[in-house]
Amino acid sequence: MFKNTKKLMLVFAIILAAAVAFAGCGAKKEEAPKADGEKKGLSGSITIAGSTSVQPLSEELAKAFMAKNPGVTVNVQGGGSSAGVKAANEGAAQIGASSRDLKEEEKGLGLTETKIALDGIAVVVNPKNQVSELTMEQIKGIFSGKITNWKEVGGKDAPISVVNREEGSGTRGAFEELILGKGTKFTDKALTQPSTGAVRTTVAGDENAIGYISLGTLNEEVKGVKVDGVEPTIDNVKNGSFKISRPFLYLTKGEMNEVTKAYIDFVMSEEGQKIVKEAHFIPVK
Repeated sequence: MFKNTKKLMLVFAIILAAAVAFAGCGAKKEEAPKADGEKKGLSGSITIAGSTSVQPLSEELAKAFMAKNPGVTVNVQGGGSSAGVKAANEGAAQIGASSRDLKEEEKGLGLTETKIALDGIAVVVNPKNQVSELTMEQIKGIFSGKITNWKEVGGKDAPISVVNREEGSGTRGAFEELILGKGTKFTDKALTQPSTGAVRTTVAGDENAIGYISLGTLNEEVKGVKVDGVEPTIDNVKNGSFKISRPFLYLTKGEMNEVTKAYIDFVMSEEGQKIVKEAHFIPVK
């Protein structure tokens, strides 16, 4: 009888051990999805193409977003605002970047506009140029070719070297709309440059040059002139006193995928708009 009792106790012990082991395995299986969920994050890639004025800002925003989401790659490309509209419309990029409002013929493409920032356009001259202020009419006269000598606007007797942007540039389109208006064309004697940086470098190397660049890229290499007595500053664009300003737009078409939506949500968040401000552009939120 003692032997039978011993056998029963041994069997009971084995059953109990098996039950505990099974319960342990069950618990681990239930915890596994939670662990997988914690490791799972956004993954994929986004291409942003378009305005060279928006490009440096997009690069900073993309860098911060990728740091938060290691599984995501954001490719930022230039090409101009018109190229950005085309890329978004044709699906060549998930996001098109534009530094101007859509043209009438572009508004029917079915693109969704997200205004991510505001920017001013600074009219710039060489730091050695004694001219520090121009009126809107004088700027129009210079860039249309009606005013050709600096002495006509209070400067020295020297020919004005006009530096322009290429066709399709959002900065050019905005400047043309805001300064020249309908019916007035740029002078055909202007030197054309393909980017904001190239305009700035050209003006910095020519005492008689004048050009226009994104306010966010204004630095000590060139001098931003007052326009109608107003300094080209962020505060003055924000309060509306500086009239040469434009929006920075992200353009998408159709329903956004998860990664694209997450990126735009980040850009419009407090953190994203802080980056906009740190890049010397004007937050919209």
